[in-house]
Amino acid sequence: MKLAPSLLAADLAQLAQQARLVEDVVDMLHFDVMDGHFVPNLTFGPPVCNALRAHTGLPLDIHLMIDRPAFYIPRFEVDAEDCITVHVESADPPEESLAAIRSRGCRAGVTMRPSTALASIDPYVPYVDRVLIMAVDPGFGGQKFDPNALERIRRVRETLGRRPVSIAVDGGIGVENIRQVIDAGADIIVAGSSVFGGSDPRAAAVELREAAG
Repeated sequence: MKLAPSLLAADLAQLAQQARLVEDVVDMLHFDVMDGHFVPNLTFGPPVCNALRAHTGLPLDIHLMIDRPAFYIPRFEVDAEDCITVHVESADPPEESLAAIRSRGCRAGVTMRPSTALASIDPYVPYVDRVLIMAVDPGFGGQKFDPNALERIRRVRETLGRRPVSIAVDGGIGVENIRQVIDAGADIIVAGSSVFGGSDPRAAAVELREAAG
């Protein structure tokens, strides 16, 4: 299991410091990029992600909840171990966005809203390294985990078979349910409030790992 704490739940005025607090106990840093159109919230974009690059050696896990991912992807400074994930519901065609990601030389991911049929990602699975299952509606942190996500994880795992594609899960994951999520087939856990919601993010991340078994 790899742990990707979401910086959306961190102290946004201290992003570099917050990243350093957990750097030795997590595997990557998750960025929730929102444009205020695809989802109602507005967060950070390429300048913030790019600025943090100099302050961490961790891979970046960039989740684009935006209408025009293909347009903005070239603005992200990425390395080979980074991943950019796009929604099938975005205005830009997924194949165009995935091609833009590949042209940047990093990993590619695809995702969909919890209400979107899993079959919507089938045409793109051969071209991605990661499938992200949303256990909450995208747009805001701190939401409650939707248990229906467990069946969606299992179904995606069955669909992937032996393909070398990771399954990431995002939304409402804490010590009380992380083991269930992993048992369903998840490889990567995205956790925001359960890591950065308290006074000691590093200890919270360690606790999540211990709960994962």
